[in-house]
Formats: sequence, C-alpha cells, structure tokens
Amino acid sequence: MAFNRADQLTKLSEPFDLCIIGGGATGAGVALDASLRGYRVLLIEKGDFASQTSSKSTKLVHGGVRYLEQAFKKLDWQQFKMVYKALHERRILLQNAPHLAQPLALLTPCYTWFDRIYYRIGMWVYDRIAGHTNLEPSRGLGPKQMRALSPALSLEHVRGGVLYFDGQLNDARYALAILQSAEAAGACVLNYAALTSFIHSPKSLKVKEVCFQDVISGESYQVAVKAVVNATGPFTDAIRSMANPKLRPRMKVSRGAHIVLPASFWPGETALLIPKTDDGRVIFVIPWQDYVLVGTTDEPDTLRENPPILSEEIDYLLDYFNRYATGKASRSDVSATFVGQRPLLQAALDAAMASDTKSLVRDHEVEVDGRSKLVSIMGGKWTTYRVMASDTLDVLELEVFSRSPRACITANYSLSGGDESMREQFRVATKALGLAEATHQHLWETYGSHGFALLKGDLQLVHPDLPYINSEIEYLKQHEMATCWDDVLMRRWGLGLRNQRLCEEIKGIKKEAFAS
Repeated sequence: MAFNRADQLTKLSEPFDLCIIGGGATGAGVALDASLRGYRVLLIEKGDFASQTSSKSTKLVHGGVRYLEQAFKKLDWQQFKMVYKALHERRILLQNAPHLAQPLALLTPCYTWFDRIYYRIGMWVYDRIAGHTNLEPSRGLGPKQMRALSPALSLEHVRGGVLYFDGQLNDARYALAILQSAEAAGACVLNYAALTSFIHSPKSLKVKEVCFQDVISGESYQVAVKAVVNATGPFTDAIRSMANPKLRPRMKVSRGAHIVLPASFWPGETALLIPKTDDGRVIFVIPWQDYVLVGTTDEPDTLRENPPILSEEIDYLLDYFNRYATGKASRSDVSATFVGQRPLLQAALDAAMASDTKSLVRDHEVEVDGRSKLVSIMGGKWTTYRVMASDTLDVLELEVFSRSPRACITANYSLSGGDESMREQFRVATKALGLAEATHQHLWETYGSHGFALLKGDLQLVHPDLPYINSEIEYLKQHEMATCWDDVLMRRWGLGLRNQRLCEEIKGIKKEAFAS
C-alpha cells in the first residue's frame, strides 16, 4: 500500500494488538519496534507527524556535553547513564538513515589556559564513554586552526579551542522515515486522528477500545485493542488522566527557543558550542541547510501547541551569537524562529524541582497504570528514541501481555529511504536529467533512495531561489500523507523553520496545490 491516509483508513477494519497515541519520534519508534516484533499496530496522531517537539529540536544527535559536566560536578549517576546511552545510540541513528543524519564537527572556544585543559579532558572523557561507537576523536586546536574551520568566529582573547564530534539530523523527516518503515512492516499509521476517549472493561477497568476522530473528514472510529501506549511527549499527563483520572501529573515542560540566520553569518560546516552563558546554559551555533541555527533556551513553560518565540528570547540568542561572531546580526536578519517544548520527567510529588528545568535529567521512564493498564513512555530525548521504544515494548510485554519480551531488532534496521548503495546511481540519474547540484542534494538528503520516484514527473523548480521541483508536491500528498502546505513547508521540507518569507511566496505561487 502507498503511505497515504486513504489506504491507511481501509486498515481500520482489522484487529489490533496495540494502539500508540502520538506520532512523534517516540511513538514512531514504538510502532516500528512493535511491528517488527510481530504485533498488529495502530498509531494515531492528533496533528501531523512530528508536528510538535520532534520537529522543533536543535537537530542534534548527541550524548550531551552539558549533561556529562553535570554528572561529574554533582556526582549524578542518572545523568551519566543518560549520556552513556545517548552516545551509544548516536552512531545507530546515523547508520540507519545516512541520508537524514550525518556527523557534525563542533568547536568549543577557550579563553583561559585552565578552560583549555578542562574542556580537553572533558571531551576526552566524552570520547571514552562512546568507546568503539565514537564518531571521531576530539582534539585541541590553536587559534589559526580555529580560524580555518570557523572563519566567522571572533578570536579576541581566545587561547585555543577543542574540536569534537556529534551528529546532526533532519528531525521531522527522520520521524517520518521511522513511521514509513513501521507501515511497511504492517502498522496502520494515521495523522490528523485525534483521540477522543477510552472505553474500559466493566470488570477490570482495563482500556479495551480506543475512540478517535478523523480531523479531516470528521468521521469517528472505535477500535478494539489489547494494549495502549501513550507516547505524547509533553502532553503525556492529559492522556494518563483520560485513562485514569486519579493519576498524579509527572511531566514538566521546558521551552527551547531558536532563531535562524542566513549562512553568510557563519560560513563553513563547523558548529560552535558556547559552553558558558551568564545563566548557566549552553548555546549552539549550527550550520543547517544553507542557514545557521542558534539555540537553545531552557526555561519552564506552560504546556501549549505551537508556542511563539518571545521577544526577549530573540534578543538573548542574538546577543550571544554576536559575542562570538565577527559579523553582527540584528533582528532584521532573522529569517525564522521556532520553539520546541521538551517533555521532562520529574519525580512524583517532587515540588523542589518545580522551578528549574535545567536540573531535570533528560532520561526516560516507562509507567504502567495498574488500573487501566495504559503504558506511558515519559521523558527522554531524540537521540535515545530507539532505546525508549525498546524499553516500552519490554515493559508492555512483561506487565500487560504477561510474556517474555521478544527480541528488539531495530539497532541494525535500515530505515525507509536509507539504501546508501543507491546514492551514486541517483547522482548519475539526476546528472543525466540536467538537474542542478542543489536539487540533486536536496532530493537525496530529503528522500534518499525514494528520490528516484521524483525524477519521473515535472522537474521544473517550485521557486527560482529553491531546489524543490514540482513533482515533489504530488508525491508528498500521495506517498507521505501531506494534507496542507504546513505539512510540506514546516516538516516534509522544513523550510518554514528556516525562511518564513519564502514559504509565503511558495504558497502564493502554488496556491492551487492544496486548494480546499
């Protein structure tokens, strides 16, 4: 079947073992793992896939240098375990979808000799924890070497720096690739399907049916399931309360604001880690698809969908960028902004941590409600999505299905579009058709080995300043469940997170593509 809503809706007459609520990275990971373990899976997502936290990250695949520092300073074993897991998952993410995730070099400037030694040791420990999965050894650099890698970095008072390596991913498309893989393995996957209620067994009070509404058609569905997984990130508590109103809240939300600037402000391919800010955070300056991403903040927030950036957050990020860059950016240079809300897990009834999100561990926990048997996967981070899914399935099988867990096989599972052996053949094909290098690169880094399907249609550019071609629009509608321009611009292409003006121009040029 094609990956479109019409075909997915026809599957709803079939029985399901498992319903997953939430179509972000975590829900997608659970759907793939469960499908590969042989379960009949239904996944429903209220909005578009990865439309909340999972598409609004800092685009990093990393262990977390700051979390490692906290682990040693506070002798925090939980922080260390989280960094260890993330570092060992980092290479798996890169290898399973090489068109969507690549290594990224990050430079940390040092302004005292002590800092140079301190960060050099810290990055050496980071490498050692990664062990055989390390991407590339970190190394110390002098100012001249730093200038070669980051020509826009101000070297005033710099004593040297440390270069280390993490990964970068196209987060929204990575989540989509996981979902496409889950569907290919047998799952029924639906966006714009909003959970409305649970139906419980009269005797045991266990959830036995899931009720949801097709947001687009308005039609309602009632589906029998043997188990339910709540993978809704920051919105976890609302689903837990729906299953059992007596459950106490466990989630705390942190907002991560980002601004985007033209690449001319930060040429080259090396990112910058600003290790110290006045309020104890770290900030990244990251080259990202012909732009530069600056972020992020880490402050408590009120839970809501699509939170706007605050004026003071733009000023804060611009101020730190300008402290480290030779070219000074202003508000008029900001081409886009976005805010993601992190799902942070706090201990039950722990009021002491209520005002500090920076201190909360980014690890995860799987909870099974004793009454409804709802399984909730809470907390975590993008880099550990696969471990989170595996842990969720293990707990579900043991505590809900009362059986020994089946083997998880996602560690070496190539995701949809990830056939790297086709890369050179695709280059030959695009060159034969006379496509520009920018379009070739865009098609491969967006669709991977599925890109061949795009070469059979209209190859004219959607916009003269962009590499997108007309054949993509129909493909996204028929094979990637895009239902409106926001689905395309914000997530399938991600342009809305990089240049909001160009998005409006595309909507004007191609307004008939998603006419109501």
